[in-house]
Amino acid sequence: MSARPPQARPVWRQADGKPVSCLEKIKVLNQNVQEIENLCRDALEDGVLMGCDADQIKAALHALVDGLTLPGKKD
Repeated sequence: MSARPPQARPVWRQADGKPVSCLEKIKVLNQNVQEIENLCRDALEDGVLMGCDADQIKAALHALVDGLTLPGKKD
């Protein structure tokens, strides 16, 4: 698979909309997103190599994210 250019990281915001200003928190958030991106890319590549449809794998990853809930939060 070809490498794509790096994406600009979001401005992380607090619940009230103000930007997160702590550089260490921003660093952790950006590292988390990078790790998730790498795992998703690996899963996509593995699936395609095993003959699965790339769009189906991406849809499954989207559904996983869409289904995330906060720990302890009742829906």
